[in-house]
Order: sequence, then structure tokens, then C-alpha cells
Amino acid sequence: MIDKIAWINIANGRILSTRSKGRERYYLPGGKREAGESDLDTLAREIKEELSVELRLDTARFVGEFRAQADAHPDGVEVRMRCYESDYEGQLSPASEIAEMIWLQYADRPLTSAVDQIIFDHLLAEGRIR
Repeated sequence: MIDKIAWINIANGRILSTRSKGRERYYLPGGKREAGESDLDTLAREIKEELSVELRLDTARFVGEFRAQADAHPDGVEVRMRCYESDYEGQLSPASEIAEMIWLQYADRPLTSAVDQIIFDHLLAEGRIR
């Protein structure tokens, strides 16, 4: 089981996504927990590293937990993605291992990982993305 935390950032019916260097698929921004970190500690650290902004954790809201086959891992390796929304301060800018930042709509769903596709379905059903 791969334990990941992701940031849901939606604007104008589109969701912010990223592509890491050397990868073809897009992923919701976030990453793996380090020892002793809470969900929000992980999220704040990863988003600052990847997108150069500070999350306003006092505005954080749990969106849901989603599971699927982990992308680029052997069959049977599952990823658990705990997702949060949060306001932020600063200018979004790809950093660290992030090659590209993009706003995706539901039609772009096939460009994302299996767990992200489940999250896209959830957000579409809630009327949050188009």
C-alpha cells in the first residue's frame, strides 16, 4: 500500500494537475507521507516543494479517500490517496520534480493515473468539475 496525500484545487470547473519529469501521466499534486507527519503536514510540505505556494491549513477540508492500482507499480500494489482542499498564498509555479502544471477538465481524465480517474469521477458526480 502506497500512502499518499493530494491537493484538490478547482477553478472554473477544472482541476489542477501536474506531470513529473520523466512521466507521461498527470497526477494530482501531493505526495508520500514522511515518518511522523500528519496528512496536513505532508500536504503542506509537498505542495510547497512541488508548486512553490503555502497552503492555508486553517481552510483545509477533507474531500475523501480513494484507492486504486498504483501507476507504474506491479499489479496488486495499491495507492491510497487522501485528498484535501485548501486555500493558498503565493504564485503557483512548478518546482522540484514537476515538469508541468496544467488545469484539466473531465474529458482529460484518460491522461491521469487510475486513482486520479476515480477522483475525477467523484468530482464530476458532485458537479465540481466539467
